[in-house]
Amino acid sequence: MKKLFLSLLATTALVVSSCSDDDEPAIIDAQATCNDGIQNQGETGVDCGGPNCQACVSDVDPTATCSDGIQNQDETGVDEGGVCSEIITVSGEIATDTTWEASKMYLLAGKVVVGTGVTLTIEPGTIIKGKPGSGSLASALIVQRDSKIMAEGTAEAPIIFTAEEDNIAIGSTAGTNLDQNQRGKWGGLIILGRANGSFKGDVTEVQIEGIPADDNFGLYGPGDAQNDADNSGILNYVSIRHGGALIGEGNEINGLTLGSVGSGTVISNIEVVGNVDDGVEFFGGTVDATNLMVWAQGDDAIDVDQGYSGTISNAVVVAGDVSDHAFEIDGPEGTADPTTDSFIIENVTIFGSSVAPNGEYADYRSNAMGITKNIYASGFQDGKDVELDANDVAQNYIDDLLNFEFWEVTGADYTIFAEKVAKDENDVEIESTIIADPTFTEAAEDWTTTVDQDANTVGATLTDFSWTYSNTKAGLGF
Repeated sequence: MKKLFLSLLATTALVVSSCSDDDEPAIIDAQATCNDGIQNQGETGVDCGGPNCQACVSDVDPTATCSDGIQNQDETGVDEGGVCSEIITVSGEIATDTTWEASKMYLLAGKVVVGTGVTLTIEPGTIIKGKPGSGSLASALIVQRDSKIMAEGTAEAPIIFTAEEDNIAIGSTAGTNLDQNQRGKWGGLIILGRANGSFKGDVTEVQIEGIPADDNFGLYGPGDAQNDADNSGILNYVSIRHGGALIGEGNEINGLTLGSVGSGTVISNIEVVGNVDDGVEFFGGTVDATNLMVWAQGDDAIDVDQGYSGTISNAVVVAGDVSDHAFEIDGPEGTADPTTDSFIIENVTIFGSSVAPNGEYADYRSNAMGITKNIYASGFQDGKDVELDANDVAQNYIDDLLNFEFWEVTGADYTIFAEKVAKDENDVEIESTIIADPTFTEAAEDWTTTVDQDANTVGATLTDFSWTYSNTKAGLGF
């Protein structure tokens, strides 16, 4: 009402002045409006910009504007949001149950670890940023074994993990200065549990990729307390952007890393954008994951290792200019048990890149066992393939431990499926193919159908991803 009253008063003064003397032009008193603490009379800010206040200083002291009771500068509310956002720097261990609030912004400075027995709750719409750095200085949020994260966003207010450099503001779902090609600007999100995994030497616990070996909070696997129903909490409507900081030669942090995470954990509506390494990687574990979106990852979009035995359902992969495989699938590393070491990947849509140098559909390696079904693939370059890359995985196919069902492809046909063999360090083949009568490629005709663009009957339900940053920024039309 104060603004309206003063604005009307100024307007009235103008009318009176112009009517008092037809020979003199109306004059607006610049000093009145430029000192009244109100954005009025065409100003572009408070007491600055516009026709009369052009010489005013625009970068008002944030402490002044954040306590003046007026929504100005880039605030999203009165004295809050934008330049007035409270930024809380977090480092080290979170030792007690903690809630991160959507009205504040959180900055990860190095590795932040949820302590044993502790629950971290994150409100819908909360923004968490990671500081830049590599090696021991790489920033990441680590939910170690026997701790929990309760991150329940919504489609309207997703929880966002991004880089410190991102100019996203509280109350917003996207900044303006970074895109999907900005990678490695912080680490990522790591969740660890006590569910089953198959590790080299049949050990019961190992150190997660992306965390130095001397950090015990990086251990995952059953240890002395196996629990396939282990509950690490909830991730729902979470967007993870611009991560993958390097911690060592050839060792980057994934967007979302899940190590031996149990089936009691909820993983749904997850988006990873512009990560250096993989989008989402599963190291063992029994957790199911639904509604996964990966855009413009640097390596593989969905990666399965160490006898992961859950179900990945309803996912979308949109390859970027440097992306590698949509799927990279490895099997158990220890003694294999097909009843516990087999994955299911189903109802997935994968969009390839026309320029990515690698840009393959999928690579099945290292004793992979499980089933991949109801897949729609489009946009891949000629010559890219779905490959079995050595005799061990080809044998699993022969033994009916690795299966494919209901693939539909646009711009290709069943010949994308290929059996490859192991090579030595000089790239010389050291095996011969073993699948015959029919060959793997010939057999693929039974499960592969060529369809027109968007005429697919299998794949993901794309409308489930309308909430994502990827959909908005890439113009996918979900």
